[in-house]
Amino acid sequence: MSDPAATAPEGWEEVDGRLHRELRFADFSEAFAFMTRVALAAEKADHHPDWSNSWNTVTIDLVSHDAGGLTERDVALAEAINALL
Repeated sequence: MSDPAATAPEGWEEVDGRLHRELRFADFSEAFAFMTRVALAAEKADHHPDWSNSWNTVTIDLVSHDAGGLTERDVALAEAINALL
């Protein structure tokens, strides 16, 4: 990908060679439910995020480790995640 930042989907930014997004929800249950929906989409795409959850906050980083950086797969998964919001 020549310029990942130029193609970063809405709400995402390129940080240290990754697509990065931090999301806040009303509470832990909403955050965890969102993560479950993302897990299903990621498994279907066979592309899995680096992520964490702390109570109502979900932090997601996307990068194609096997390609050594950002690819269209990362952008596609970020767009799929946006669609789940």
